[in-house]
Amino acid sequence: MKRLLLAMAMLLSVCAAQAADSDMAERSALNAILKRGELRVGLDAGYMPFEMRDKKGDIIGFDIDLARLMARYMGVKLTIVNTQWDGIIPALLTDKFDVLMGGMTITPERNLKVNFCDPYVLIGQTILLRPGLKDTIKSYRDLNDPRYTISSKLGTTGDIAARRYLPKAKLKQYESESEGAMEVRSGRVDGFVYDLPFNAVYVAQNPDKVIHLKEPFTQEALGWAVRKGDPDMLNWLNNFLAQSKRDGTYDALYKKWFEGTAWLKNLK
Repeated sequence: MKRLLLAMAMLLSVCAAQAADSDMAERSALNAILKRGELRVGLDAGYMPFEMRDKKGDIIGFDIDLARLMARYMGVKLTIVNTQWDGIIPALLTDKFDVLMGGMTITPERNLKVNFCDPYVLIGQTILLRPGLKDTIKSYRDLNDPRYTISSKLGTTGDIAARRYLPKAKLKQYESESEGAMEVRSGRVDGFVYDLPFNAVYVAQNPDKVIHLKEPFTQEALGWAVRKGDPDMLNWLNNFLAQSKRDGTYDALYKKWFEGTAWLKNLK
């Protein structure tokens, strides 16, 4: 009798495990993508060179090229879901798209809500200055003074860094990085705190309008985000990233968007 009960218990345990595995597979975004025949990628167009609009209004950039490659490997079509930054994680969690590819910094706070794949880019925060401060401000520390007003994009790590490292300066927050940078260019604020890639590109576009303090004063890892409880999707993204680095595709795209400037002529 004991052996019979033990065998039944083991059988029930195996059945429960199989049911759990089946349920997890059913809920996986990866299986939903393949069944739907469509990969939905969420981002906020405006973060150069990750995603931005060209002269025709199409969204282009480093993340877009990587997303196209993902969709090609999956054998599905790609749909870009342009989403305002402050609502982009809730949009992922409510299944508005399958993966968040908006150049998001991996933070412990965000990781409580979503899971991140392995980092795909390492960056840091830098500062755009109005030209009149070229001989006065040599470091981000020099801006930590009530005499100065700085700008940031609301809800970003640049916003967090501005408040953490420059608490004495006056802070103006904007919905987009373009607005924050434009405030510096127009002379209405003294500096704009944001990610190195965007600031470097902005200076290349406006060489006589702003000064770039290009030495990052933070270090940040960027990652793609997926909903929690989906190891299949996370595993696929990590393997995709590793493979694209091994075969040289990632390096080619990185050089195109981060080291090349040919794409600048296609912007608005």
